[in-house]
Amino acid sequence: MKVIICGAGQVGWQIARHLSGERNDVTVVDNNPELVRRATDTLDVQGVAGFASYPDVLERAGAKDADMIIAATHSDEVNMVTCQVAHSVFAIPRKVARLRSQSYLTAIYSDLYRRDHMPIDVVISPEREVAEAALQRLSAPAAFDTETFLDGKAQLLGLTIEEDCPVVNTPLRQLSDLFSTLRAVVVGVRRDGTLFAPESRDQLFVGDSVYLLVHGEDVGRTLEIFGKHHKKQERVVVLGGGNVGLAVASALEKRTERIRAKVIERDRRRAEQAADTLERTIVLHGDGLDMGLLNEAGITRADAVLCVTDDDKTNMLAAVRAKSAGCPMAIALVNDPTLIPLMEPLGVDAWINPRSTTVSSILRHIRHGRVRSVYSIGDAEAEVIEAEVLSTSSMAGKRIREIDFPEGVLVGAVRKEDKVVRVTGNTRIEDGDRVVIFALTKDVAQVERLLQVSIDFF
Repeated sequence: MKVIICGAGQVGWQIARHLSGERNDVTVVDNNPELVRRATDTLDVQGVAGFASYPDVLERAGAKDADMIIAATHSDEVNMVTCQVAHSVFAIPRKVARLRSQSYLTAIYSDLYRRDHMPIDVVISPEREVAEAALQRLSAPAAFDTETFLDGKAQLLGLTIEEDCPVVNTPLRQLSDLFSTLRAVVVGVRRDGTLFAPESRDQLFVGDSVYLLVHGEDVGRTLEIFGKHHKKQERVVVLGGGNVGLAVASALEKRTERIRAKVIERDRRRAEQAADTLERTIVLHGDGLDMGLLNEAGITRADAVLCVTDDDKTNMLAAVRAKSAGCPMAIALVNDPTLIPLMEPLGVDAWINPRSTTVSSILRHIRHGRVRSVYSIGDAEAEVIEAEVLSTSSMAGKRIREIDFPEGVLVGAVRKEDKVVRVTGNTRIEDGDRVVIFALTKDVAQVERLLQVSIDFF
């Protein structure tokens, strides 16, 4: 497949990294020659320096015979015009655009822009993706990372192993014996900064960060086994009243269970807009690092604080300050991936990386075929892929232990018709089953070959 990626920033670079690693013909376009050079020097891609919306630049990038264009520059207007040019001049069949402006999103999602007038096949909104990720984190306060699969019937949980964990130093094969009915699989372990897919003889140690795929009905039991306690969220403080904070507060207001939320916003105009939009949420104007204002927001009685301003350091410091005041759960929005290793030492319980959520969303939409969902873990270190097994797949008709998976791949969940079954080495994968697979990035291409979906993107 021939793909043009417009924008060589963090998101564009990661998408290029994924697609080029899967042997696609990728060309990166950016008006910054240094970013283009970085992409061509580190990835197996071609590069063109220039404005992505210019027809001559797209022509140099190979738009005449491209299968897909992904417009992920920092400008909404450039992304929209790029898709328009790609459609009108070059007839590129698949067009993906990242849009940030709420005004554009409202118009597009309400169908005011018809396809003939604004030919964008898939719209990616980073703010909406981040807001959804924040709500996911709030729904699983004991986890530092979470995502749902199989129509909500399976859940990925990221848990930190602490000293009071009942199964610390226990080989994973013994967990299967001790909890024979538990529908949960440890698919990934991060130890000393390295992420790997564990084997049955591996043990879990204090300080490990583990990723589990769990049946939705077994989440509570799994948290107890790993020494975590699931506490219902009743009071939440949201630091930041921009698009993300506003979306989270609005979603909390619409929930059937009553959640008392308070929003703190430093910018008066934004605070006033948030107050006008929200119905039951109290909006406070001021600095979220001000301890007096945090006390006024009830931080000492809050079940969680969500720090989603547009400044990483403010989010981190506010999360630390809230924790020091007694708030049991602190979630921070962090754009800079180099700051993520500081989260655990600082005591921040969970974090959201907008780049990771945006990359996951784009991959989910461009890997159409039989792939239902893709979730990127860490700094694009691994992926969790949900896909339907085809009759032509080399996996069909085989037991899991008979499938020639790479070392960095594990099957975490299997759905047969409407039932999610407990996964063992003897589980047989049949045509039509839906599987959720953990794969290190280097092994994703092999997984897609096993699934026989990598050639069918749209």
